[in-house]
Amino acid sequence: MWNLADQQIESRLFIGSAMYPSPKIMADAIRASRADVVTVSLRRQAQQASAQNIFWETIKETGLHVLPNTAGCHSVKEAVTTSQMARELFDTNWIKLEVIGDEYSLQPDPFALLEATRELIAQGFEVFPYCTDDLVLCEKLVDAGCRILMPWGAPIGTGKGLINPYALKQLRQRMPDITLVVDAGIGAPSHAAQAMELGYDAVLLNTAIARSPDPVTMARGFGAAVEAGRCAYEAGIMPEKDLAQPSTPTLGTPFWQQNG
Repeated sequence: MWNLADQQIESRLFIGSAMYPSPKIMADAIRASRADVVTVSLRRQAQQASAQNIFWETIKETGLHVLPNTAGCHSVKEAVTTSQMARELFDTNWIKLEVIGDEYSLQPDPFALLEATRELIAQGFEVFPYCTDDLVLCEKLVDAGCRILMPWGAPIGTGKGLINPYALKQLRQRMPDITLVVDAGIGAPSHAAQAMELGYDAVLLNTAIARSPDPVTMARGFGAAVEAGRCAYEAGIMPEKDLAQPSTPTLGTPFWQQNG
């Protein structure tokens, strides 16, 4: 168990709820992932109201912690208003704050993100800001009152993995007491394991599971990868060496004769 914003949870995989082929496959994938936190978008579009109702009922039935997000917001006002609506709808002060600054790369607007964060924290929200891996921005978000940061691995939906592991490693080293969650850009279970090996507290992903030809099996794979990466971090990974070293110290001598 570990502490996330004063809640004890077990899994270190946060899962999204968009783009699945059907509500049933989404529910099956969420269960297979063994995640404890599911993120949902208040601006989620559906063709019919009945489809929206089925989606919300399916999310409720999972029994997971719901982390509403402001996906699709492009201004401080829009993000704050969406957060307020999410608090009313989901009865939670958690909000994954997204303020997009560039439509092409979906890169967050750091200035609007910081302004919206200050406003929402003043209103009592627990803000999970989706940000870049910029150290200065992350420090300012912490100064604003954030206990959790969600730097990207790569732009949303690209599946490129951790494009700047140096910056992510630096964030972990400089912010040992802040909960860090890699959000966006993860495409394969190995990417999630890499983030966990860096000492990150969790990863959040959606597209890599939802767009897989077999979302349920992929969700199971991501759950295992996150556990493996965390175990490796806690156990300690051996340092790299330039010179080869035999794993068997004495060659050619049976072990029962080595001490004879």
